[in-house]
Amino acid sequence: MGIFDIFRRAGYYHPMTQVVIVGFVCFLCPGMFNALNGMGGGGQMDRTTTNNANTALYCTFIVFGIIGGSIVNLCGVRWTIAISGLSYALYSSSYIYLNHTGKGSFTIAAGAILGIGAGVMWAAQGMIMVSYPREEEKGRYIAVFWIIFNLGGMLGGILPFAINYHSDKDSLSDGVYIAFVVLECLGACLGLVLAPPSKVVRSDGTSVVLVKYTNAGREAIEIIKLFLNPMMLSLIPMCFTSNFFYTYQFGPVNASIFNLRTRGFNNIFYWGFQMLAAYLLSFLLDNTQMTRRKRGLVAFGIVAVFFNCIWGGSLKLQLRYTHGPLSSTVTTDYPGGLMDFKESSRVAGPMILYMLYGIGDALYQNFAYWIIGSLTNDNQKLSRYAGFYKGIQSLGATVAWQLDAKNVSYLHQLIGNWVLLGISLAPMLYVVATLKDHSEDAIPLHVDGKSSDTNVHGSDVEKTAVVDSDQLTV
Repeated sequence: MGIFDIFRRAGYYHPMTQVVIVGFVCFLCPGMFNALNGMGGGGQMDRTTTNNANTALYCTFIVFGIIGGSIVNLCGVRWTIAISGLSYALYSSSYIYLNHTGKGSFTIAAGAILGIGAGVMWAAQGMIMVSYPREEEKGRYIAVFWIIFNLGGMLGGILPFAINYHSDKDSLSDGVYIAFVVLECLGACLGLVLAPPSKVVRSDGTSVVLVKYTNAGREAIEIIKLFLNPMMLSLIPMCFTSNFFYTYQFGPVNASIFNLRTRGFNNIFYWGFQMLAAYLLSFLLDNTQMTRRKRGLVAFGIVAVFFNCIWGGSLKLQLRYTHGPLSSTVTTDYPGGLMDFKESSRVAGPMILYMLYGIGDALYQNFAYWIIGSLTNDNQKLSRYAGFYKGIQSLGATVAWQLDAKNVSYLHQLIGNWVLLGISLAPMLYVVATLKDHSEDAIPLHVDGKSSDTNVHGSDVEKTAVVDSDQLTV
């Protein structure tokens, strides 16, 4: 019995195993980053450096998100994810330098580098999550990933809450940032545990990889085609909006009306409620008793109504204040000052609203991934689609972070989020209304310039094309 057979019998090559592994990679890398960002200003009292770092991050993320799918197609998933994971550790470590020098240049540069790594990592993650499962399992696989991923956000909320519980500081200590760096390095190493896609086999015996030759020239052409694809163009408002709201939720809300330890406490529930929402939504998205189109329309209605409700609640809250802490001596103008989680009479309403933000984020992004995964079963296309989604998403985030950096009023930021939601709904509805019950599975095989409609599985890979076993030669 060979090593391949041993791993196969142990379930290592099962798609769910691979989704769980990439979930834990994102738990330790992007999950920690989300927790740090969720503190508002990266855990710093002055959010200027973090806003500028996030702008640099998302500027490079725009480019490498869009081309990330092609990089993964050419280089494979294991090393691209592992190397990308190290960029998260670099970013977190830059805050230690900021704590000691007060200079933000290293943090801003680390943000730009992180944008490169994040663009590639999320393209690989998106491909694994939406192309490995069978069509009727995609909602569940997305939910499993989202639950594990957001455990990272919960842990990242617990760390600053516990470490700063008895502290009156306005910024996180070095110990918190060091903990983040260690965890992110572990996540990068875990990326090397992923199996080559060519060896992953579903429970029904089908391979997740339909092999065809690719090269840099072909990938460049396919990237251009993304901007000519009517469905992808229709989803641009959805992609643009999907991370835009983070800036408002983390900065003008969490960092502006809660003290430091309560921000961490809030994030435990923000990311925790995301896990619950993703789990519950998966039952609807995988309900085979309804057509895919009907499932999509019901989910669309839930997302549209829920987000309009939380933005309505946000407006009521926002009308009570105009700014957060401006310095060590000038605090927020929220009535009564910064809130602590022990002040139950004051904190209950705003804290519940912040938890609902987490539910809204999970509903919107899980639904977005499900829509993208419903467009095709072609792994190679899905890696590009996921990269396109993250790239345009990053464009929206770039704009949002700069609005906050330029001190655009909190009320105007809220109105901008609400307007963008409205703009995104109509084209999203159009795409959902056109979904078919089954995507095309047959993918043309390209070898030596020739094309075939044959699906290549398992051992046929070596007979048909010479490929690196770790490359995503889909």
